[in-house]
Amino acid sequence: MATLTTIRAQLRKDLHDEDSNNYRWVDATLDRHIERARRELSYALPREQKTTLQTSAGSREVSISSLSDLVRIFAVEWPAGEWPPVYVQFSVWENTLTLQVDAAPAAAEDVHVYWGKVHTIDASTSSVPAWAEEALLAGAAGFAAVEWASFATNRANVAGTDAVDDYEAWGRERLRDFRAWLGRFQSRLRGSRPYAPADAEPNQSTVAWDP
Repeated sequence: MATLTTIRAQLRKDLHDEDSNNYRWVDATLDRHIERARRELSYALPREQKTTLQTSAGSREVSISSLSDLVRIFAVEWPAGEWPPVYVQFSVWENTLTLQVDAAPAAAEDVHVYWGKVHTIDASTSSVPAWAEEALLAGAAGFAAVEWASFATNRANVAGTDAVDDYEAWGRERLRDFRAWLGRFQSRLRGSRPYAPADAEPNQSTVAWDP
């Protein structure tokens, strides 16, 4: 299983920065670039979650404040536990999810919320799928290379100004690869939704699902 340590080590290989006596980037700097790539990747390919929340009697509103690092909500199942499952229209404003249903729940009832959150990468684990790690590394390497090239511009460089330009070009190429991966992840996410959307085109705050 990948961890922050193993991902950082792979990133150093991609950056050709493996001489521990003469690192170009300290660990904290690479970790910052990994963090940025992690967040951008999460917006395109969030970590899939299912959480059971509860309604209040007579209210269509459900608090989603417990859904930490929320990226987006994919679907809401209510009443929960039916077969076939029943997915309802909903809207989201700040920390409140509102069920767009004719009759409000009569009592406290379970609501299954299918949502995506920001991935976790730390010293012991990573929730980024193994098949998406190459994209993460491309983003982190691109951010690191472009930042270094910007810092090195107009400073003495034993390799000459061409080295700076080459590094920046390489970094921007990696970022293009990264953004291309994110586009494919977003397409994959749209194409693999397990629930068919309703005929009405949803806006950013309202999503409709048919059972």
